[in-house]
Amino acid sequence: MKLDLINGSCGYGTDVVLKEISFTVESGEVLCFLGPNGTGKTTLFKSILGLLKLMEGSLRLDGKELSTLSRAQIAQLIGYIPQAHQPPFPFKVIDVILMGRTAHLGLFSSPSKKDYEIAEEVIESLNIGHLRNKIYTQISGGEKQLVLIARALTQKPRILVMDEPTAALDFGNQLMVLSQIQKLAAKGLGIIMASHFPDHALLYSSKVIMLKKGGVYMAGDPSEVINEVSLKNLYGVDVKIVSANLQMSKHCRQEVKVCIPVLEAG
Repeated sequence: MKLDLINGSCGYGTDVVLKEISFTVESGEVLCFLGPNGTGKTTLFKSILGLLKLMEGSLRLDGKELSTLSRAQIAQLIGYIPQAHQPPFPFKVIDVILMGRTAHLGLFSSPSKKDYEIAEEVIESLNIGHLRNKIYTQISGGEKQLVLIARALTQKPRILVMDEPTAALDFGNQLMVLSQIQKLAAKGLGIIMASHFPDHALLYSSKVIMLKKGGVYMAGDPSEVINEVSLKNLYGVDVKIVSANLQMSKHCRQEVKVCIPVLEAG
């Protein structure tokens, strides 16, 4: 499965937020968007999901224009995980996850035995069976993100869009969610995510697009795009990128790069 955006411009009414942006994401790839607040990441994601009409350009899934598909058809192909989700009612976790089957149900249909089986398969694959009957509003932030991932996977999408999936999470929960993203890509999903953490892009993404002032600043391989100069120009802060060759397992060593902020003495 391949998603292509070709010379896309998006925004609201006549107000252009992003212009002339192009990218391709295929099954098994993780495309990460980096950029300051207000550069249009969420607006772009709404356009990919069909919630906003492209002002210019073409958005294609395996060569077929997404604008020709219904909302239900798009939902069957593209899953979405928002920054945060707080339902108005205290649903059980299993009920929140089953909401992912909505795109496959008729207007007045209820989840079938097959829908429950799909939900249970996803729950087991994410190792969140212990959350099944808990109240969604009473679990931790990291657990909520895993439940939202489960809900999206229950849709059986081919592309997964994630808007800052680690926002407001502590260090441990960030790693838990990022680990699942890596596993999902390894299983063949194409993943598009936004992040405010260059380290996450270096560690987990296949491609990076940096957004600045309504357009693309840089795009390419994370190890080439994310450097001290580009981060200074993007965020206006000084950083140092440090490399370390780590023993990841008994038979595997890996070069890892991390960004360290440069603080002024005083």
